[in-house]
Amino acid sequence: MHPHSPAATGLTRRGVLVGTAAFAGAAATATASTAEAAPGRPARATVFQNVRPYGAKRPADLVAVDGLLTSGPAPHGAEVVDCGGRIALPTLVDAHIHPDKTAWGEPWVSRNPAGSIAKYTEEDVKLSHALRTPLKERAERLMVHAVTRGTRAMRAHADVAPAFDLAGVEGVGSARRSLRHALDVEIVAFPQHGVIRTPGTRELLEEAARTRAVDRIGGIDPIGFDEELDVVFGIADRHGVGVDIHLHQRAATGLKSLRAIIARTRSLSLQGKVTVSHVFCVPGLPERELDQLASELADAGISLTTVAPSSDLVLPIDRLREHGVEVGLGSDGVRDSWSPFGNADMLHRAHLLAWVRDARLDEELEAAFRAGADGGARLLGLPEADLGPGSPADFLLVPGECLPQILVDLPQRDLVVRAGRVVARDGELTGR
Repeated sequence: MHPHSPAATGLTRRGVLVGTAAFAGAAATATASTAEAAPGRPARATVFQNVRPYGAKRPADLVAVDGLLTSGPAPHGAEVVDCGGRIALPTLVDAHIHPDKTAWGEPWVSRNPAGSIAKYTEEDVKLSHALRTPLKERAERLMVHAVTRGTRAMRAHADVAPAFDLAGVEGVGSARRSLRHALDVEIVAFPQHGVIRTPGTRELLEEAARTRAVDRIGGIDPIGFDEELDVVFGIADRHGVGVDIHLHQRAATGLKSLRAIIARTRSLSLQGKVTVSHVFCVPGLPERELDQLASELADAGISLTTVAPSSDLVLPIDRLREHGVEVGLGSDGVRDSWSPFGNADMLHRAHLLAWVRDARLDEELEAAFRAGADGGARLLGLPEADLGPGSPADFLLVPGECLPQILVDLPQRDLVVRAGRVVARDGELTGR
């Protein structure tokens, strides 16, 4: 083992994180999620025959009319798709992903040792310059892959710093437009390098929000790494966008940051428009303190996201939901300078959530799936896809016995349906 490798020094990506302890988007969402028949246009209808919703014993038909499932008969001339008795499950939502950073599909990248967020951001810049494929193509390649694995929506964080200018925002925005038929995308302008500690970043965030290129403004560890809360919330308030803050800090420092976020959310009346991601200071809190904090978060309308990194860092989703706090599940980085891992497969991420929570019972496995399917939908303001009448016709088809078995075995996604249209088949995107 090399003496300066992360394994030798004890410095890992997870360790560093712990130690450092919408205009375009709305338009895309409306296009894909609330499809309605235009006046004078025949209804667009498809009958998905021989389907087993959630693993039902008896196959049934799912009838999609103009993007929604209906209990009525299919209109005359509806397209018919034979699903061969496969199980239908709702597609999932990736509530936290970084598609601009990815080396997915590129030649293997050997990563360098890094021992702090500042060092990791230096590695981000090096990798960005080293990759030959344009950012837009890399981001779209990953987002296409996510669709083929059953993702219907995502919140994409794109790095904003003088080293990148707005290339990440523009690249992810271009991919969003290209995939609007298959994927809803919210974009966060994320100042990974810090707002205050990196001059020029504030102006880039302002431009991204002013031009409506993004749906949210991000931030990172506002006490200790970058004292940027007033700037971030000020930009969001001026331009009517949301906020999504990365908070890696633990213990008292993390809780102090979180309460500062709550205070600013209330003072600017941004309830329902603020998310805090990772939030490593919440797991492990005593029950009484957790309940009090959850009540404060719910009262301020602040949602949270987790990427289920480990049993000690995953958010207590069920307890938070009891208090009315929405919690989404996400992929985080995918094969980037921070880590060689990640695959943008939200069914696999729900599997990891069940794993770190030591799920054994069927209801525990199903709850992990629901965190990926429903938690993210609520967080992004999308209707839940429950396969019932009136639900968005957003589902995936897989061979299997039942939902818990599928979550454990992770079978191939044979078909992915978005707003009643087949958008992926056998792992390949279909149509544009």
